[in-house]
Amino acid sequence: MITIVLMGLAGMVIWIGGAYLFTMLAFGLRHLHRAGGKLGDQAELGYGRPHLGREDPFFVYFLVPCLNEERVIGGTVTRLTGSASRVIVIDDGSEDATGAVAARAGGLDVTVLRRDLPDARKGKGEALNAGLDLVRVMVAEAGQDPAHILVCVMDADGHLSDGAVTQVTREFADPQVGAVQLAVGIRNRDNFLTQIQDFHFWSLAAVSQFGRAAIGSVSLGGNGQFSRLTALNEAGPKPWSASLTEDLDLTITLLLAGWKLMTSPGAAVCQQGVSRIKPLIKQRTRWYQGHMSCARRLPEIWRSPTISHARAIELSLYLLVPWVLDLPWSILWHVALLGFVVDTRSYFITSQGTVFFALSIVLWYVVSFTPAMTSSVLQKLRHPETSWLRAILFGHSFLVMNYVFFLCAWKALYALASGRTGWDKTQREQEQPAIAELPRKELAAAAS
Repeated sequence: MITIVLMGLAGMVIWIGGAYLFTMLAFGLRHLHRAGGKLGDQAELGYGRPHLGREDPFFVYFLVPCLNEERVIGGTVTRLTGSASRVIVIDDGSEDATGAVAARAGGLDVTVLRRDLPDARKGKGEALNAGLDLVRVMVAEAGQDPAHILVCVMDADGHLSDGAVTQVTREFADPQVGAVQLAVGIRNRDNFLTQIQDFHFWSLAAVSQFGRAAIGSVSLGGNGQFSRLTALNEAGPKPWSASLTEDLDLTITLLLAGWKLMTSPGAAVCQQGVSRIKPLIKQRTRWYQGHMSCARRLPEIWRSPTISHARAIELSLYLLVPWVLDLPWSILWHVALLGFVVDTRSYFITSQGTVFFALSIVLWYVVSFTPAMTSSVLQKLRHPETSWLRAILFGHSFLVMNYVFFLCAWKALYALASGRTGWDKTQREQEQPAIAELPRKELAAAAS
């Protein structure tokens, strides 16, 4: 009886997860088609000239929170400087030359906001709020119209695609759009871990974001996040929370305020991937913990009179993914696998023979790997230089990577239960400043 119940739960998780995934992917493809784009368009982007072709009425303030980022901050600041913009590097108590490198790289177009202990190192949200306070002062002193001010959050290793600001400001032509989040790609794709991160970001996450754009509920990230200053002001004096995923918390806050959150099919942001397994587990555990803690806002979402039903449903499903899918599936997957092995062995021994055994294997494969194979097709379409063999191998790697994510989910649950909220910062790697200026095809050729 217990086995039957567990098998039923496993089937329920499969159907819920599959329905949510494929609905978002279908919405994403439709959104791209209506926008006149294709899945492979972003693969052609170059990186390094985000202000290319600008003729918009907006002034952009880039907020770059940093802690010991001297390895990468110079290249990032150099690429962000341009017309009608200002780069604010928030040096959050660095012990290296982060501030000096940023100032030297940006010259008169960069402001370094130094924060020292005990005010510093209280999380990314606090650093961003400090940067936003400075933006508000600068806007007032310059007599700028807040309605024409955009605030962009960038990681210290983030590089925007050519013409990204132009593409983003087109989305803000709709006065209901409060924020725009760009698709994220990984540029240091020189080992399996960084390649699989690019695969996850570029093939599944980005296309799902296009699906969320169809209903205006795109989830904001910590890199390539553009917001209206007026929307941030409406969110309060400190719009970014102390959550480990302050970006997701801001997503909820802006949606509750009635803003539409979008992405741009014509722009992207690239960043470094984590090249070692231990830091990757720390990073993903932090993401899981922040994501799981944001579920506390579900009652707030469903009480709100301003958020549409479609956005409330999608946002609720997204917030519940770790609780309803990831954690249960880490157990039910093994129960389902054991049940399949036992049942198949029983049928094979009794009467059905080889044909039934083969059909059972095929059925198990289809149920287990259809999402992975779908992501392989998306990877090939999004990343045309990827061979079909490599795309299929990436899809099957989900079987391995799932155990990493299971571990991170349970570690995050333990951290939540024990009240731990520490911030484990991701370390960057030294790179040649010019590498991100190459189009993705050339970048792939250089990496191989």
